[in-house]
Amino acid sequence: MAIYQILGENEPSLREKARPVPKITPNIIKLLDNMAETMYAAKGVGLAAPQIGVPKRVIIVDVGEELHELINPVIISRSDEEEIDSEGCLSVPEKLGDVSRATRIVIEGLNRAGETARLEAEGYLARAFQHETDHLEGILFTDIAESVYLRPPKEYDAEDDTEDEPEDEPEPGESEKG
Repeated sequence: MAIYQILGENEPSLREKARPVPKITPNIIKLLDNMAETMYAAKGVGLAAPQIGVPKRVIIVDVGEELHELINPVIISRSDEEEIDSEGCLSVPEKLGDVSRATRIVIEGLNRAGETARLEAEGYLARAFQHETDHLEGILFTDIAESVYLRPPKEYDAEDDTEDEPEDEPEPGESEKG
């Protein structure tokens, strides 16, 4: 398997509509495997094939429950109820945005065996599917966000291998975690 480079938001190919997958081949199976490895390595919850330079209608999502792989996904229905929440993106790592999304969806596509998979999703999972299917249409969350802002700097991770900072004393102005 391989870890792909994730394209940044200024990459023109992210603005193009992805093409349907006409047939599930060994290359599509390999693409799914490599997309999963790439997403997990980047600590993401979803990835669309266009984000790695493959203009095909393929997405994966794992919000911590299980890995969902969909080929040629289509959102069949959306709830009228929407919720605004913060979103980020592996292609736009330095930004977050407040995006309104349906709280429940039904999505359908093919699984890796070529069988129709129909999923009902709500909450965070529904949001992730909507985010990834937007990528297939050339839409980034920054295009539809009510507001976009810089992601706050990451907090110091005690497991980081940092030689310059003492491990037992917080930086000035920084409180200890407790």
